[in-house]
Order: sequence, then structure tokens, then C-alpha cells
Amino acid sequence: MRAAFLLVIRRDLQVALRRKGDLLNVLVFFVIVASLFPLGVGPEPNQLRAMAPGVVWVAALLAALLSLPRLFAADHLDGTLEQMLIAARPLPAVVLGKIASHWIVAGLPLALLAPVLGLQYDLPARALGVLAFSVLIGTPVLSLIGAVGAALTLGLRGAGVLVGLLVLPLYIPVLIFGAGAVSASLAGLDPAPHLSLLGAFLAVSSFVGPWAACAALRVSLD
Repeated sequence: MRAAFLLVIRRDLQVALRRKGDLLNVLVFFVIVASLFPLGVGPEPNQLRAMAPGVVWVAALLAALLSLPRLFAADHLDGTLEQMLIAARPLPAVVLGKIASHWIVAGLPLALLAPVLGLQYDLPARALGVLAFSVLIGTPVLSLIGAVGAALTLGLRGAGVLVGLLVLPLYIPVLIFGAGAVSASLAGLDPAPHLSLLGAFLAVSSFVGPWAACAALRVSLD
């Protein structure tokens, strides 16, 4: 399982490097959405700090959602996905590898950019650290949950819209506790309870997500 997992990650990262436009689309979208609000609201520091956690997290959520339809679509179009289903390699390891590579390409850059964008909102250093850490542990949950929606809508017309309708309700707890951790830090409170709940979501989704995505893929390809 480990060999299959690492092989899929290596293969998907090589493919992603050949399609740099997809990565840039996600990052540019994230930067634009998070940067428009300070320009529209004005330079009032207190107001910017109050809205920063929700705005940055909503931008990260939408950017992650933007990349979901491509998670399995390219492999489905060229027949690679069907070969993965009938190959000797365990399918959960293959699916988990694809989810991990999706997070490396579409989630990890968001976590690295989040504190930079937080500077626009005049966030203190401690809040910037909490923001980066919350996005770092929250975006894998978005990828794991989103993989199930992407698998269920595979090959359907308007799959991008359907994925959003399926996974957005499940993303709401991640959004609430991710933004809540930063808000707690700004208020001088301990953000650990919110971060612990994000960690719990990550643990549960890491166990359930790949198996649910495997079952959804089999249903979509039957």
C-alpha cells in the first residue's frame, strides 16, 4: 500500500507540473478574493482584523472547491482511472495518494500564502501563525471530503456545480472552527479548542474519506 501511495503521489505531481495553469488558477483566485475585501471595505484596522478570519477562510474554501472537479476527471477521460480500479494495487492507497497530491498542489500553497494575505488585514504575528496553522490542518479535510463529491459526480454534466452542492454543507464546520481559531487568537483567547476540533475532523476524514471515495468511484464507473 505504501508503494502504491507514493507512486501515485509522484505521478500526479509530475502531471501537475506539466499543467501549471491549473495551480496558478487556484492561487490567483485565492489571492484576488482575499485581497478585494480590504480594497472595498477601507483601511479601518479594527474592521479589517474582525473580518480577516472569515474572509481568508472563505477564500481558501472556494479556491479548494475550484480545483476539485479535476481531481479524477483527467484520469477518467484517458482511461487511467479504470485501469487503477482493476489493477493489483489496493484502490484505497491509490485514492489516498491522489488526495494527498491534490492537497500538496492545491492546499499546501494556500497555507503558505494565508499569513501573507493576513498582513493586508493588519493581523498580529500570533494571529498570523494561528491562521497559517488552521489552514494547514483544515485544507486536507477539504481535499478528503471533496474527493468523495468529485468521485460521485465523475462524468456528469455540470460536475463542478454538483460538487459544490454536495460538499459545501460538509465544509461549513471546517470553516467555522478554522475562522474561530483565528478570531479567538485576536480576542486574546486560547485557539487550541478550535484547532483540536479541526484535528479531529482531519483524523476522521482521513479514515473515512478514502474508503467513501473508493465506493463512490465504483458507483460512478459501473
